[in-house]
Amino acid sequence: MNPFATLEIARRYLGKIKTLRDDIRTERQIRALSPSLRKDIGWPDNFIRRDDAARR
Repeated sequence: MNPFATLEIARRYLGKIKTLRDDIRTERQIRALSPSLRKDIGWPDNFIRRDDAARR
């Protein structure tokens, strides 16, 4: 296997992990807001989890 292909696979994998961590951090921060603020920004109505969207 080409060593550059291995690095590309690792880079892609680490990128996906970073995206998941960023999503979790964002959700945690939004859930820390008061219910009235969450309602004002439309949370959770406008939120679709990635795993829910993948199942459809």
